[in-house]
Amino acid sequence: MQLHPDFSCRVDFIGDEQQPVLVVDNFVSDPAYWVEHCARYTRLNKIDAMYPGLRAAAPDSYLQLIYHYLREEIGKTFALHESMVTHVKADYSMVLTPVNQLKLAQCLPHYDSLISSELAAVHYLCGSDKGGTAFYRHRDTGFEYINSERTATYFEKLNAGITQHSYPRAYMNGSNQLFEQIASYEAVYNRMIIYRCTSLHSGNIGSDFRFEADPRKGRLTINTFIGTTNRN
Repeated sequence: MQLHPDFSCRVDFIGDEQQPVLVVDNFVSDPAYWVEHCARYTRLNKIDAMYPGLRAAAPDSYLQLIYHYLREEIGKTFALHESMVTHVKADYSMVLTPVNQLKLAQCLPHYDSLISSELAAVHYLCGSDKGGTAFYRHRDTGFEYINSERTATYFEKLNAGITQHSYPRAYMNGSNQLFEQIASYEAVYNRMIIYRCTSLHSGNIGSDFRFEADPRKGRLTINTFIGTTNRN
């Protein structure tokens, strides 16, 4: 599979802490191929306890696309050398958990890793009506990313804030009393965003979100994780 003829990419530096986000628009030439592959050949399961929905492994050929077309831009943006990468995985993902079944942790912005060299990517195989991804600042600490040096302070302040404000059981979608949204990216079909796993982020899931289990109709994304050696 080739790049889309209108492929483009840019790097944004977001928030006060200027964390990089690599934004790729019009990634692959035939994004519908991956939608159909998911719908026809995969079985979505609850394979991630924290993800509010179902997932299934994407094929290795998808990872080869990222490696072939994006490795140089990823390396330059995040100062990531190939020798640092220890493992990579990609999953089809669909948000399907009703609000009344959410765990508290699923209602908060989160980070995926405490290692700043590790990266996450979201490739949107749906439209903007399904909700994109936003990044956040924790108001009480000013933290926009969490690493091992920040965890104790962050969770002390976070737990105090949750108790004080009776944190709502709902999907994140904009700022609230504890978190300020610092950047937001729409779920433009065939867009991919890549960011450090330490960045506080969340899907934008509105109160009118429709939980569609059909990959052709629902919030289908391919979520990729790039694991590295422990370099904070």
